[in-house]
Amino acid sequence: MPYVRLLRLAAAAAALCLARAATAAEDPGLARFMATYRELVETNTTLSAGDCTLAAERMAKRLTAAGYPDSDVRMFVPEGHPREGGLIAVLHGTDPKAKAILMLAHVDVVEARREDWERDPFKLIQENGYFYGRGTSDMKAQAAAWVDNLVRFREEGFRPKHTVKLALTCGEETNGALNGAQWLAEHERGAIDAAFAITEGTDGELDAQGRHVALGVLAAEKVSQNYTLEVVNPGGHSSRPVKENAIYRLMDAIERISAYEFPVELIDANRAYLKAEGHIVGGERGAAMERVAADPTDAAAVALLDQDKNLHAMLRTTCVATMLSGGHATNALPQRARANINCRIMPGVSREAIKQRLAEVIHDPQVAITIPEVRGPLAQPSPLTAQILKPIETVAHELWPGVPIVPALEPGASDAQFLNPAGIPTYGVTGFFTDPDGGGIHGLNERIRVQSLYDGRTFLYRLVKLYAMQ
Repeated sequence: MPYVRLLRLAAAAAALCLARAATAAEDPGLARFMATYRELVETNTTLSAGDCTLAAERMAKRLTAAGYPDSDVRMFVPEGHPREGGLIAVLHGTDPKAKAILMLAHVDVVEARREDWERDPFKLIQENGYFYGRGTSDMKAQAAAWVDNLVRFREEGFRPKHTVKLALTCGEETNGALNGAQWLAEHERGAIDAAFAITEGTDGELDAQGRHVALGVLAAEKVSQNYTLEVVNPGGHSSRPVKENAIYRLMDAIERISAYEFPVELIDANRAYLKAEGHIVGGERGAAMERVAADPTDAAAVALLDQDKNLHAMLRTTCVATMLSGGHATNALPQRARANINCRIMPGVSREAIKQRLAEVIHDPQVAITIPEVRGPLAQPSPLTAQILKPIETVAHELWPGVPIVPALEPGASDAQFLNPAGIPTYGVTGFFTDPDGGGIHGLNERIRVQSLYDGRTFLYRLVKLYAMQ
C-alpha cells in the first residue's frame, strides 16, 4: 500500500488476526459452525445435478435441533421445481413495532466439473491455509454463518428487539432458472418483510501479501439484461455468393457495439467508491479516481481508469456479445444469423432506453433487436444511512482497526435486484476478505482463507446482534 500509516495499521490488523486464531480454535461453537459449513459445501447444489431443497432441509434440521419450533422453521418449494426449494426461519423480537432484519443467502452454486478441478469441488478440503470447494466463498460461507447465528442466538437465550429472519434460496447463479428470492418477493412477501436485508455483493480486499486493504459494502448494482440481434434474408447457394449476407451484416452490427462506450454515469455508490478507494490507492490511479468522482467528463482520468476492467465496468452500462449462431447448411448462404448481447445496466436506466441506444449504435434497420426475457425489475440503489453504516463501522473497526469501509456499486448482480424493488433495501457485506484474484469465485479451485472464514463468521454474528438491538 502507498501510505506508511495504512501499512502499519494493516500490519497491526494482521497481528490481531493471529491472536484471534488461538481463540477461534478454543471456541466450542466453531466445530458446530464448521460442520454446518461442510454440510453445505458437500451438498451439490448446481442447477444441473444438485439439490437446493436437500441443502435447505439439512439446515432446517440444524435449527430445529437447536430448539426452534416447527412454526418458526419453514421450507418452501415452488411448484414444478422440487430441487429448487429454500428455507425461511424466524427468531422473534421483543418489540412488535420494530421491523425485522433479514439475513439472505442463496445456496445454489456455479457448475463445477471434477475433471477440471485439482480437488473434488464438492468436498471441503483444507490446505495451505485455505478451504477449497465450490461455494466455499460464493456464498455458502455466509449461508453457514446465517444458520450459525440463529443457533447461537437460541443457545444464548438472546432476545432481540427486532425480529431476525433467515431466507435461504436457490437460483441466483443461473440466468433463466427459477430464482428463490424473486419467488419470495412475488409470492411470500410478508414472510420476508423487513426493514432491510443483508446478503452478499462485496467482500473485503486483501493485497498480495494478505494484508487487509478495505471492506466493501454493496449499495447498488447493475441489472443483467440480454438482447437478441437477428438478421434474416433469402440466402442461396454458396457457390454463387452475393454481397448481402446475414452473417456479415450481423458481424458489422456487433463490431459497432464493440467499438461503442456508454458514457460514465455516477450515482452515490460508485462516486463514494471512487473517493474512498482513490485515497487508499494513491498515486496516479488514485488521483484519477478522485478526479472522476469530482468530474465524470474528465476524459484523461476516465481513460486511465478504463484500463482496469473492474473500474471500467463500475463506471457505466456495458454491453457485450456472448453468443453467436447463423446459417443452416455448410453449402448454403445463411438465411438467418443471431447474436446475444448481454448488457449490465446502471441503476435507474430502463431496458427500453438501452435497446434504443443499441439501435442507434448499430444504425441498420435490417438488424432486428428484441428482448427475449425480462428477469426481475429495474435495479435500484439502497440508501447508505447511518442506521446501516454505523454498526458495520463499529464491528469492522473492532476486528480490523484502521481498515476503511468502502461503499461500492457491483457490476454484477445479486438477489438484491429482487428485494430492493419489493421495498426491502438490501445491502451486501460479508466480512470475508478475498485475495486479489478473487479466490476462484465462479472459476476453478474456488477457495477462501481459513482465517477469513473465521473472522467473517465473527463479524456477521456481531453485526446482526447490533442491528437487532438498534
